[in-house]
Amino acid sequence: MAHPFTKSLSEHLPLAICCESTVIVAWVLSILTLLSMLVMQLERLAVLEVMSVNTSAEAQKAFIAAEQSLLECERHLSNVTALDSPTCYIQSSGKNLWLISSKSRPSLETLIFLDDKTHIATRLNWRQKFE
Repeated sequence: MAHPFTKSLSEHLPLAICCESTVIVAWVLSILTLLSMLVMQLERLAVLEVMSVNTSAEAQKAFIAAEQSLLECERHLSNVTALDSPTCYIQSSGKNLWLISSKSRPSLETLIFLDDKTHIATRLNWRQKFE
């Protein structure tokens, strides 16, 4: 009579190999799933980065345009009628002080000192107006 352990081992060997291969396949599938999720997250991150760069570039262009409109109004402050279509609001803030605000967004505001004798405009400060 054969030893019961050797008989049992020889009978269960194919079943053990089958179970090990199933575990290996499940492990490989889980790694592939994790890698595909990683690729999806990287794609999302890349899209967000592109959107961020585009938004930053557009905001910079809008800021430069608002600053250009303020400079144009500042140059023609002594002769406001020279502006064909003013792109800013001009209001007096006291003796020789003028407050110029851009109409476009982002809204910028500057305080200008205008010398009566020389008609030279000097920018005292500026700020971005938030609403």
